[in-house]
Amino acid sequence: MLEASVAIVILAAGKASRMGKGGKHKLLAEFDGVPLVRRCALTALGSDAAAVIVVTGHRRPEIEAALGGLPLVLVENPDYANGMASSLIAGLSSKRANGTDGILVMLADMPGISVAHLNALISAFRSAGGEAVVRAVSCGKPGNPVVLPRSLDQAVLRLEGDVGARDIIATSGLPVLDVEVGDAAHLDVDTPDDILAAGGAIKS
Repeated sequence: MLEASVAIVILAAGKASRMGKGGKHKLLAEFDGVPLVRRCALTALGSDAAAVIVVTGHRRPEIEAALGGLPLVLVENPDYANGMASSLIAGLSSKRANGTDGILVMLADMPGISVAHLNALISAFRSAGGEAVVRAVSCGKPGNPVVLPRSLDQAVLRLEGDVGARDIIATSGLPVLDVEVGDAAHLDVDTPDDILAAGGAIKS
């Protein structure tokens, strides 16, 4: 299965609660004049993925407006306040994800992830015949994004609360392939200081 297909699910539904009382949204912060959520989507669309799915929730109209005109699938998660698991399930359950061999889970607040990083993850997944977990690491320390084979779907669908797939990966019994992507694997922006330090500008 050298051409195992991968759908990218971008998680963009969270409340951005660490941005403070001003109500600014980290995914609308601009990097090189482009809202962060759109920047992440463009990176995903430039990759070898078969489809790109963006899960929205908090401030959905503004997030969707920032993604206007892009050839991707938008999935609303009405339960976003319950945590990351509900968004992961919403993306996984999208009709556009059907038929793919793996799901690459990408967080929308990681400005350092590049097309080359995503393609390296997808390539490693294909090299494993679509039967391994592939994760981005920095100096050997696991980070994001992560590719999950569809054999883990049922385990993902049982997730609850503000958790990702870390425990599933640890107990899956599947091979886990690490792909070194440098600092980008851990560079997420949760606070105004994070955004500024990463070279972004806080907008709305």
